[in-house]
Amino acid sequence: MRHRAGEPGRGRDAEYPTRIPWLGWKDIAARIYVSFFEDRVMLIAAGATFYLLLALFPAFAVFVSFYGFVSDPKTISDHIAFIGQFLPQAGTQLLEAQLENLTSQNSASLSLGFVTGLLFAMWSANNGIKTLFEAMNVAYGESEKRSFIKLNLVAFGYTLGAIVLGVVLITAIGIVPVVMAIFGLKSFSEAAIAALRWPVVFVLIVTAIAIIYRYGPSRTRARWRWVTFGAVLTASVWLIASIGFSWYLQNFANYNAMYGSLGAVVGFMMWVWISSVIFILGAEINAEMEHQTAVDTTDPPPKPIGRRGARVADTVGRRIGRNA
Repeated sequence: MRHRAGEPGRGRDAEYPTRIPWLGWKDIAARIYVSFFEDRVMLIAAGATFYLLLALFPAFAVFVSFYGFVSDPKTISDHIAFIGQFLPQAGTQLLEAQLENLTSQNSASLSLGFVTGLLFAMWSANNGIKTLFEAMNVAYGESEKRSFIKLNLVAFGYTLGAIVLGVVLITAIGIVPVVMAIFGLKSFSEAAIAALRWPVVFVLIVTAIAIIYRYGPSRTRARWRWVTFGAVLTASVWLIASIGFSWYLQNFANYNAMYGSLGAVVGFMMWVWISSVIFILGAEINAEMEHQTAVDTTDPPPKPIGRRGARVADTVGRRIGRNA
């Protein structure tokens, strides 16, 4: 262990991911390749997909219920239509059908549904978040050490925060053009929204991923610099993969011919699985970057190796080549 910490030219003294040299990145890539199969990333992603799909529609119902308190739920589909560019067409149709079913209820029904179904829906959504936490534990080589109550409180905070943020953003999409029109800036607001929509969405995706990478694993928290790299890479690859998979489904695959009425569900499920694989792989990248340096990558104050409360920070990863 100690002789690895002193290896020259491999980034053992790197305080930032950008200071890891080429040889260090070769070590990281080799360990990621091994970890991908040892951690059974594709199988873990399949399990995450199952629980995320179970949690999706209850979370969707809570989201619509929250939105119903600040605006007309029927306007949601107009404000989030652009998101469909990232989803398979069948998945978009599936979500639109569920959204139409939810918003077709009157506001009183929505309010009643919010009150009576909130606990069940939030619990289901919590299970989806906890699945992501467990996937992070696998990627970082940790076991869950948080108590049942603490784990569920943290997951609840993530779930509620994500829903509230979504409501605020979608409400802003509808309010900003109206406010700008009052001041005679309608054309400017339309151009600004069109120009800023994608950068804002990308930043939000990166931020959400980085937060889960930092707070999801059951370990001493990694510094932001050691989770941001993987978050940016994950968001970039996910956007490209989503667009590519949608194009593939539209031009080559025909799940409806094979699965009939379940084709839309299967296509959407495949997209969630691909997204989960990319998400977990991003965590593996972050973990192996931390594993490459002997410098403390956890929150201050600096602690000696072996006392940092995180496996990848308390050990130094093997290098490639002979006598590694």
